[in-house]
Amino acid sequence: MDAPTDTTITEAVAAQGIPRLRPWLSALQRRRWETFKANRRGFWSLWIFLALFSISLLAEFIANDKPILVEYKGQFYMPIFKAHPETAFGGIFETEADYRDPAVKAMIADGGGWVLWPPIRFSYNTQNKTPPMAFPVKPTWLLTDEDCKLAVERGFHPCDADLEWNWLGTDDQGRDVIARVIYGFRISVLFGLVLTLFSSLIGVGAGAIQGYFGGWTDLLFQRFIEIWTSVPQLYLLIIVAAVIEPNFWILLGILLAFSWVALV
Repeated sequence: MDAPTDTTITEAVAAQGIPRLRPWLSALQRRRWETFKANRRGFWSLWIFLALFSISLLAEFIANDKPILVEYKGQFYMPIFKAHPETAFGGIFETEADYRDPAVKAMIADGGGWVLWPPIRFSYNTQNKTPPMAFPVKPTWLLTDEDCKLAVERGFHPCDADLEWNWLGTDDQGRDVIARVIYGFRISVLFGLVLTLFSSLIGVGAGAIQGYFGGWTDLLFQRFIEIWTSVPQLYLLIIVAAVIEPNFWILLGILLAFSWVALV
């Protein structure tokens, strides 16, 4: 018996009077979606992933060493979008204001202003300069009375109201762990999405050219792909990392140079 086609499924749905909840999808695609929804673990994992990714897209508003909004003498400033000199808040230096500096905090307060901070007052590369112990620091909410006593005895920042919270602690360089997780999650997901998108465009485009022209074009393309895939990708990454400092776009370019061939 032949498998039902998209047309027969659509006709069956219409005959049974089943409402089309997603009219932009074909009947076959809707059935696949319903099958996926039946897998509760996979379905809820998708929504959890989307929620985490959405949060990571707003990383600057969640984990940042700069305030979201500052009000000073009737003027509003948004340091996360634009750098403001210390002189804007009554200081004497033209350099960018350090809003974590007690002197800057005092100047804003003296001007009748206020500061709206993100929930996490650290960015991915911000070092905690007032730790209660040597790095790496344990999560602040796990600090005990003994830890606070040792902080005073050893000359670290005491466990008082001014202690800056590291919800998951710090790494060995004093950088907030949860801030680095949020920013790192965003970079990792965006890297994979961009790599997949461009790999698909190049691979499908190259395959279309081979299929359209055929003959020598197809033959030469195939021989080139065989030679290109034999290049050791790992060694190339090691060499590039030793010569130049790798960043998002350099790593993306190297991986893209090899990943498209699988989609031809």
